[in-house]
Amino acid sequence: MAEAVFYLSRTKSLIVITVQLVSAVMILMLSTLTASQMVWSTLYFLLIVAALLYHQVIHNKEKEARLSNEALIEEYRRMKRQLLVEEQQARQDERMLIGHEIHDSVGHKLTALLFQFEAFRLTAAEKDKETVGKLKDLAEQSLEETRQAVRSLKQREVGGLQGVIQLIRKLEIESFMKINFSVKHGAFAAPLTGEQSFAIYRAVQEALTNIMKHSSTREAQVNFESPGGSIFRFEVINAATHDRYFQEGYGLKAMRERLEKVSGTLEIDYVAHRFLVRGTIRLADWGGSDD
Repeated sequence: MAEAVFYLSRTKSLIVITVQLVSAVMILMLSTLTASQMVWSTLYFLLIVAALLYHQVIHNKEKEARLSNEALIEEYRRMKRQLLVEEQQARQDERMLIGHEIHDSVGHKLTALLFQFEAFRLTAAEKDKETVGKLKDLAEQSLEETRQAVRSLKQREVGGLQGVIQLIRKLEIESFMKINFSVKHGAFAAPLTGEQSFAIYRAVQEALTNIMKHSSTREAQVNFESPGGSIFRFEVINAATHDRYFQEGYGLKAMRERLEKVSGTLEIDYVAHRFLVRGTIRLADWGGSDD
């Protein structure tokens, strides 16, 4: 009867209870129990039935509450994803608008200036042609830098520290990862190039993806720092069992090669109860030098 109440619907469980009640009544009628014993037996049986039905009511309410809670969580996650997408789209639309404005205003004016420089160079005196040529080269460099800035603004993929923060938000929302993010020693003010910034983003992304795939925990620590302003260092740390076999795979090798292309190095530290991925990049303009 308890199994019927727990596993079956209300109607089916009532049918089972009714059959058992009829059977119990017939058994009591055929038995040689005294009147008081029959009364107590019937009362005991009815109390059991009431308790089981009450349990069924509570169990169904808990089940409905759990399903409702799961639906609310799923809706919350969907809304967070939608908000994140809308936020990214709004940011991208704004970047596109700024890019178009730069292209239409500054780019066109620089192009017109180049034509004027060329026209002036053709009619200028011989002594002025070298100066005009230098001015034209400077205008061409400015135009090329403007075009690069416009292309950068139109890129949809966000890299660098901003991209890492968005990645952490996404993993916490969608994958229920707990990521402790720490920034110290002027990491946000570090003069990273675009390539270095994007390499850092890809490295952290690969490290967190590896944690999701291979680690038994859903918790990680991400550290950014720029000690002395000479280097930029990032670390991704998570708990690990020491007895697991470790071999550097394709993802870590690609991460190492990507960092080496931007004057960086990669270290893998696999010790008891900890797996650490550390990347270090030398900043290009440390001490005022571009070398």
